[in-house]
Amino acid sequence: MLRRSLPAALVLIGACVNAPSPKQAPKSDSDSEYVEEIVTSGSRLPRVELAQPTTSSSTTPTPGPSMDKPPPPPPPPVTVADPRPNKKGKAEEKKPEGKKPMTMMDRRHLPTEKPPEVESPVEGEVEGGVEGGVVGGVVGGVVGGVEGQTSGESGNAFAHLEANPFIAVDQDHLSTFAVDVDTAAYTLARRYIGQGALPPPDAVRVEEYVNYFRYRYAPPIAGAFSVSLEGAPSPFTKGHHVLRVGLQGKIVSKSERKPANLVFLMDTSGSMSSEDRLPLAKEAVKMAVRNLNENDTVAIVTYAGGVADVLAPTPAGEQQKIFAAVDSLRSGGGTAMGSGMELAYKHAVQRAKAGVVSRVIVMTDGDTNIGPYMSADAMLEAVGKYVKEGVTLTTVGFGMGNYHDALMEKLADKGNGNAMYVDGPKEAKRVFEERLAGTLEVIAKDVKVQVDFNPKAVKTYRLLGYENRDIRDRDFRDDKVDAGEIGAGHTVTAMYEVQLSPNASAQEALATVRIRAKEPFGSQAFEQAFPFGRDKLRNAVGDASPDFRFAVAVAGTADILRHSRQSEGWSLSAALNLAEGAQDGMADRKEFVSLLLRARELWTKAHPVAER
Repeated sequence: MLRRSLPAALVLIGACVNAPSPKQAPKSDSDSEYVEEIVTSGSRLPRVELAQPTTSSSTTPTPGPSMDKPPPPPPPPVTVADPRPNKKGKAEEKKPEGKKPMTMMDRRHLPTEKPPEVESPVEGEVEGGVEGGVVGGVVGGVVGGVEGQTSGESGNAFAHLEANPFIAVDQDHLSTFAVDVDTAAYTLARRYIGQGALPPPDAVRVEEYVNYFRYRYAPPIAGAFSVSLEGAPSPFTKGHHVLRVGLQGKIVSKSERKPANLVFLMDTSGSMSSEDRLPLAKEAVKMAVRNLNENDTVAIVTYAGGVADVLAPTPAGEQQKIFAAVDSLRSGGGTAMGSGMELAYKHAVQRAKAGVVSRVIVMTDGDTNIGPYMSADAMLEAVGKYVKEGVTLTTVGFGMGNYHDALMEKLADKGNGNAMYVDGPKEAKRVFEERLAGTLEVIAKDVKVQVDFNPKAVKTYRLLGYENRDIRDRDFRDDKVDAGEIGAGHTVTAMYEVQLSPNASAQEALATVRIRAKEPFGSQAFEQAFPFGRDKLRNAVGDASPDFRFAVAVAGTADILRHSRQSEGWSLSAALNLAEGAQDGMADRKEFVSLLLRARELWTKAHPVAER
């Protein structure tokens, strides 16, 4: 299962394209006809409410934890090829004329930097993460968190993903993906910009920028989530339109939440010594414990040169005992992350059962350099049987300089969880206090979205983001295929850039949005469909809701920062103007505006010929 919560908003941007690139050859009859059948069997979650979009009318970024003087700019990132195969399984698309883009196979064979030497324990340092801790683990193994990736202090590591191309609807009218509620890419960007640098293009994932923010979608009257649809002309390119599908998860109070069995897996290696790493992670754990219920339990496992059981499962009410264990943690030694993962999952699975949340929360900079399980695939293979028994995973990243984003994101993806990045105390509070319930209480799992575009109304489309959440169209109704989770109170937003058919009838719906999901502990899925009619389109972007306008501004900013070919000619100034008028009294939106002002300055310095 992927990991997400389902307050999602899909934005469809109508885009003029002179020569659209078909995504695939026409499907066979058997592949295209399946979407016409209506699924009525299987257990159903309570009915999803279709909500009407809301129609209502600079904070300086928080620095890292310590610091009388600003931190130095981050080192150059290490870009790595994404080793995952193309899940779409479709015919090769036609690319625009010009330099042929590299294929995924080409990128896999790019040379990588020589791995650094294995980090060795320093005399006098504490092994195992706690004074007197148990030393274990196996020294050796291949360096690198994701296959083909370098490791160590040579720079932050990110996976490269090609932006989704424009698709001709008469060639492929279906767009299918799993929901995603990760937010790590946005907080990483905030840290980069706060340190005076633009984020590396490969560090930008559009959906994680958009889904970082809360939107005031109408809450569900009944069921797990509501759906909000809205569209308007694009502020970036004349002739384009934006369609948004927003999902809002139901709110679950602290008293209503299921009991949680949390295993904190703490990286206590030498690379975690700085104030923005282990010290901040320890404070984050205390924040989480203070917000747990008395029937929740907490365990702590550490890994460095070896692994250590620091705290057996302990009732959350015994805060003094838990905090003493947290305070005992010290950094030093190598990074046997895989060995720590295996031990943490063994603890978590012991209490995994229906009606109980059993989750491993990894607190690390993502570096791994010793032990038998070096890559994400090797780690997940070692704990795969525990994942199948219902243990979920949250990865929380810390630090800058050797942060392995690619590893963290892939672990969360395959571990049925979510990926976050904490850039300072303010974000720690947001994750472990304000939004803890969404992490702990899954309201729907294996959530898939399929947008069926009407060829009579839409000419071309492209999905902004979700490149690594792609699902084959024919797998939409295959309930064995893993997808994303939605937590309590989560919102999910997805956006499309589309070109409308010029002579379409006003009565023609633009698309049908289908959502398929399972109950948190269920095995069979339910499915519902929502027509995206022209009545959801506004005549001008200024007539759209603040939520819609802000989401378009954030998505446009991310697409520019990732250097997407399709965003050429777009302007950060246009995004800024849109965001400024859509803050709607929300602090996180005000902060985004201040970040965007700084990002525009940095962009102008880097691109003096033309400000985008």
